[in-house]
Amino acid sequence: MAKNAHLKDLQALGPLTVLRADLEEEGSLASTRPSPAAITPSSSTLVGVRCLLRPELQGDGHVLDEDSWSDVDYLRAEKPPTWGYCVSKVLVEEAASSVPNCLSLLSGDEVWLGVLKVIESTSGSVPLGHIDDLCRAELFVAEEPPAAGRYSFCGLSTTVAELARFLARKYPQYDVERNLHTVDGRLLEKPRACLSSAKLVREGFEFKHKTLDEIYDDVVEYGKDLGILPN
Repeated sequence: MAKNAHLKDLQALGPLTVLRADLEEEGSLASTRPSPAAITPSSSTLVGVRCLLRPELQGDGHVLDEDSWSDVDYLRAEKPPTWGYCVSKVLVEEAASSVPNCLSLLSGDEVWLGVLKVIESTSGSVPLGHIDDLCRAELFVAEEPPAAGRYSFCGLSTTVAELARFLARKYPQYDVERNLHTVDGRLLEKPRACLSSAKLVREGFEFKHKTLDEIYDDVVEYGKDLGILPN
């Protein structure tokens, strides 16, 4: 309760219901009866490994939105890279984008850079969004009367190669090209599949951070504060 005492102060400012939930406890989320917009999952609930491995989604130019779901049965049967993560994210959302990844080309962290490459290979792109826009989107769907159902959030879709070129140009003090060589396998030159936020935008939401420049100005400074990048 000591960690949550500040919530009681917030209750004095207006209507606020505090619910207890623990993702590690079976049935915990069901007992809270959360609203559809109460949980923010990752794009793996939409994409998973479906883009590259399912026969009907071969090739380029796919657009995925709120009606797209990773196929849990397929993931469990084929067990491609990160299948467990994708399955868990789907199940969490049915029941109810990370800083180290984004900075791995600058930090040279081979583990997180490998994760970034897996995201591209399994999703068909690297979906990105600014945390400020995500928070604004959460408030938008909570407060907008017509808002209902599921929403996908993505400021832009890029690739590891495109990201590397941008970061090498914008932050020459980091050895991006050398760091990129630690990633094995062929990289995409352009996204094979894009995560669409058309529903969110159609209902009136506007992204404030629409370019890699606008997203990375803040995430690099945050990475320095966390010690992921040198000052």
